Amino acid sequence: MRLAMIGLGRMGGNMVERLLGGGHEVVVYDRSVDAVAASVAKGASGAADLAALCSQLSVPRVVWVMVPAGAPTQQTIDELSGLLQPGDIVIDGGNSNFRDSMRRAEALNGKGVDFIDAGTSGGVWGLKVGYCLMVGASAAAFGTCEPIFRTLAPENGYARMGPPGSGHYVKMIHNGIEYGLLQAYAEGYEILHASNDFALDLHQIAALWNQGSVVRSWLNELAERAFAKSGDLADLRGYVDDSGEGRWTVDEAMRLDVPAPVITLSLLARLRSRQQESFSAKVIAALRNEFGGHAVKRT
Repeated sequence: MRLAMIGLGRMGGNMVERLLGGGHEVVVYDRSVDAVAASVAKGASGAADLAALCSQLSVPRVVWVMVPAGAPTQQTIDELSGLLQPGDIVIDGGNSNFRDSMRRAEALNGKGVDFIDAGTSGGVWGLKVGYCLMVGASAAAFGTCEPIFRTLAPENGYARMGPPGSGHYVKMIHNGIEYGLLQAYAEGYEILHASNDFALDLHQIAALWNQGSVVRSWLNELAERAFAKSGDLADLRGYVDDSGEGRWTVDEAMRLDVPAPVITLSLLARLRSRQQESFSAKVIAALRNEFGGHAVKRT
């Protein structure tokens, strides 16, 4: 089928390539002229702006938005709402807050335009192995767009979660779980790396654990790849960003009175990673020195 893709970054560009490989016709737009040219070279049709993009689509027009969450997504959807007609469909495949998606669905539905939120997981590997798609949509809109989902996802890799908003809700929790898993692996490997009894080969251990152990996983396969490049990760800074879903997961857990200590602490660990020097650690050191005379390290 024919559809449009707005946003040709690490995910969007690869998704266009996978769609083209699946026989779809894709019209593309990005603020980067070079990104548009790269997709056009692979078989897509380019557009200079959103109006030109919409004019190249047939009814019902399907437009997939793959831009950063927040203001960029809102601005894009606001502009599209003035260009689309009843029966058209907007898909947000970014990491938007599910409440924003519910609000956007209601606003677009008031104009007769369907809104789909497609929580998308797979990262840069999605081009090769496919993307896991958690879809929030009406049954009718889901049916219309199912050929797109089928092409983007691996076998059994997409499903309708419920009405609009549910896809991004499930993706939010998915990413919260990811925070906890990453933190557990990180802490385990740090203990191994810090051992003063054994000189351990982290690449060897990761490769071993991927052969039948209880903790084998795709994430640990990626750890094996990373340690193959650098056994002590000496070329990396220990700075870890977050894209919002971990915070939203913790907020939702508190709203529902659901204890989620692992995910919460993994989020806080990311915040700690961004400090060159922890002032709170300085306070603890000072207090221990004051009440117990414990030694402190001076700058």
